[in-house]
Amino acid sequence: MDIKIPDLGDFDNVEVIEILVKIGESIEENDNLISLETDKASIDVPATHAGIISSIHVSVGDKVSLGDLILSIKEVDNKSEKIKKTKNKSINKNMESATHTTDLLVLGAGPGGYTAAFRAADLGMKVTLVERWPVLGGVCLNVGCIPSKALLHAAKVIDDAAAMKDHGIKFTKPQIDPKALGAWKDSIIKKLTSGLEHLASQRKVNIVQGDGSFQSPNRIVLDNKDTIDFKQCILAVGSESASLPNLPIDERIMDSSMALELSSIPDSLLVVGGGIIGLEMACVYSALGTKVSIVELTETLMPGTDPDLVSPFYKIVKKRYENIYLKTKVTKIESLKAGIKVRFEREEGSTSEVFDRILIAIGRRSNAFDIGLKDAGIDLDAQGIVKVDKQMKTNKSHIFAIGDITGNPMLAHKATHQAKVAAEVAAGKKSAFDVRVIPSVAYTDPEIAWVGLTENEAKEFNIAYEKTKFPWSASGRSLTNSRDEGFTKLLFDKETGRVIGGGIVGSCAGDLISEIALAIEMGADAADIGMTIHPHPTLSETIAFAAEAQEGVLTDLYMPKK
Repeated sequence: MDIKIPDLGDFDNVEVIEILVKIGESIEENDNLISLETDKASIDVPATHAGIISSIHVSVGDKVSLGDLILSIKEVDNKSEKIKKTKNKSINKNMESATHTTDLLVLGAGPGGYTAAFRAADLGMKVTLVERWPVLGGVCLNVGCIPSKALLHAAKVIDDAAAMKDHGIKFTKPQIDPKALGAWKDSIIKKLTSGLEHLASQRKVNIVQGDGSFQSPNRIVLDNKDTIDFKQCILAVGSESASLPNLPIDERIMDSSMALELSSIPDSLLVVGGGIIGLEMACVYSALGTKVSIVELTETLMPGTDPDLVSPFYKIVKKRYENIYLKTKVTKIESLKAGIKVRFEREEGSTSEVFDRILIAIGRRSNAFDIGLKDAGIDLDAQGIVKVDKQMKTNKSHIFAIGDITGNPMLAHKATHQAKVAAEVAAGKKSAFDVRVIPSVAYTDPEIAWVGLTENEAKEFNIAYEKTKFPWSASGRSLTNSRDEGFTKLLFDKETGRVIGGGIVGSCAGDLISEIALAIEMGADAADIGMTIHPHPTLSETIAFAAEAQEGVLTDLYMPKK
């Protein structure tokens, strides 16, 4: 079987810059084989079939075009002999001896960890990246942010198609193939993890697979007993799903990672916890046909979020889901043959229900407890949070901490920005994590996003502010999308007039919120936003309209300035 150069679009006669495989190596479909470089970007060429490489027909420096032969493979047809990657296949390379040294050790290869490693390598440091999993990317890429967004996209397609029945387009009920849907999700993950592996190789970052724990302030020991001595270290070990005590051992009781596996579609699902992660997975399973119920201990979904942002979402899911139990405590969970029996305790009394599956989504727990920080002399609190300064240094100046273990918000985009600061400081640069705001997004349907000061916080701390809110029912774009339940609001400092916060509920809110974040970072006022020409018709206009309302110059609605 020959594998050839595929269609490269507008590019022809492209240079080979790296060969990623060797003769005799086992490959699977979609494994990257070679890297090409155009005048615009680097391109990895994947395998179209699985097999064992028998010959390679290109070399570094060759110029290749559509149809040129890359390599030949021997296909393996017998399923019992199907090629399986070893656990370390996805890892760039392991060190060869039991005692190692490095300038910078990065512990954890999630978004924060690999960003720190890559930035430090770009600055000329010798970097070792230690990761417990056989692939890079951490929770976010492998069992969190990325796979959940893939499934949420699938859910949106289903919901959007169903909604069009009221507008003259009717589709038959979708046929859900969980195995195929899961395979598509996994293919996205594989593309991204393979890309990270390639980026690490390009930067000569040394990757070691294993669980690392501190032996001393300048040494970690791996689970295979190897040790690594380092001059500086960046902790990026992230977090894991929190759980309830005394849970039965039953595969029908899932955490968020298990829920993403999508092994089958249950008839009924209880989501324990009304936070963002649980509500996102509720959206997925509901669209796939599951009868979803939610139980939340507090009096509202998404506790801490401004009530007006949650309200449009709540109105929709209240009709869509079987039950939403607020101010309700789960007191007992039993594993029965018929399902998982859950006992609820509310003001009205106790009740019980049986569900096919339950998802425990009550928050996340720092992994800082698990890496022997006491042996390194690192201080951490009872929740496993490591205190850092603006340079991301811990109480040991040569050890940095980033991401979830530095406390809320536990978000990947916070970790990546902290990562660059830590790497730059470790490399001797002047850098500091000095941001005004960090956006938050719930990728539910509709999406909810907010940034900066919330109204809850303003009221709690007696901060004087002014507010404008533009309803999406007056947005041409939202009406053409048949999604007019949302709105955009802006909060302004009462004295200076500068933007200090904002929130959006509606389609693509997570993509829109960055403009408000930038406005806060730049110290913009309403005029700065309103006088910036926004394209029409777009959802981004709603931000400009909210700013115009604050200025008293809005013409798309009659909202005279008070």
